[in-house]
Amino acid sequence: MVKKLLVTDDELEELIFQYCRDFTALERMGRYDPITGRDKEIEQTILILLQKGRKNACLLAPAGVGKTAMVVGLAQYIVRGDVPEYLKNARLLEVDLPSMASGTSGPAEFQGRFVPLCRGIAERYHYEEYPKIILFIDEIHTIMPTVEGSSYRGLSEVMKPYLTVGDLHVLGATTLDEYRIYIKEDPALDRRFQQVPLKVPTAEETLHILKALRPGYEKYHHIKISDECLQIIIKLTAEHMPRRNQPDKSIVVMDGACAYHILQEGRDGELQLLDIKKMVSIEAKIHPDAL
Repeated sequence: MVKKLLVTDDELEELIFQYCRDFTALERMGRYDPITGRDKEIEQTILILLQKGRKNACLLAPAGVGKTAMVVGLAQYIVRGDVPEYLKNARLLEVDLPSMASGTSGPAEFQGRFVPLCRGIAERYHYEEYPKIILFIDEIHTIMPTVEGSSYRGLSEVMKPYLTVGDLHVLGATTLDEYRIYIKEDPALDRRFQQVPLKVPTAEETLHILKALRPGYEKYHHIKISDECLQIIIKLTAEHMPRRNQPDKSIVVMDGACAYHILQEGRDGELQLLDIKKMVSIEAKIHPDAL
């Protein structure tokens, strides 16, 4: 097949460099902690990406549950080679919409940056020598034309022709409510996405996640973190930060408690109950004595 590319390889790579975050490249550089507890959802997403028709997925979960972390987990699957041949060496790119919108004077100029990226990726879909490219759009509801105040509103109309003919793989992330309010109201777009709900991890599942993350935080902070400390973090965040979700709130407290320990005691110590209580008190806006 003779290539007829409207966007050259150099032009596309420049657009990716300027306006995307390459999750697969960052994973190869060792920039991410291991993602655990999302194998079922990752495998469901892979199944969607392999399909001929509705090959786009929307991850649905409240804030802090780990939608972006699940996308990182998918990148880790790809880099390890734990994917079917169709997705071997695929590139998983997050579109940095704020960066793309920065300095533009209006929707036309913004879309003028997005369209070449979208077109360049779509036209390479038909050539086997190019790896598949998966676009990730966080807060995907903000691209819908009905979202008031969004700098990206209306971008869905630009993408729709490419999604209709099946030239793009798109992963979106938003909450269930925002999906229902904005995306489901557009039947044409709703039909092109399959929903992948992510449930809030239980205390046991959160502990498993924290244990997987612990080596990276111990190495970074030069502090030992015991199993008991992890259990206390999960217990206190559940009791005193009920409006926030696991595992994010426990990860934030673990990280902050290590930083507080360094501030008070320096490195090469062990995380203490006092450090954890101090960080929970800061995050929950309560006095440490109340814990």
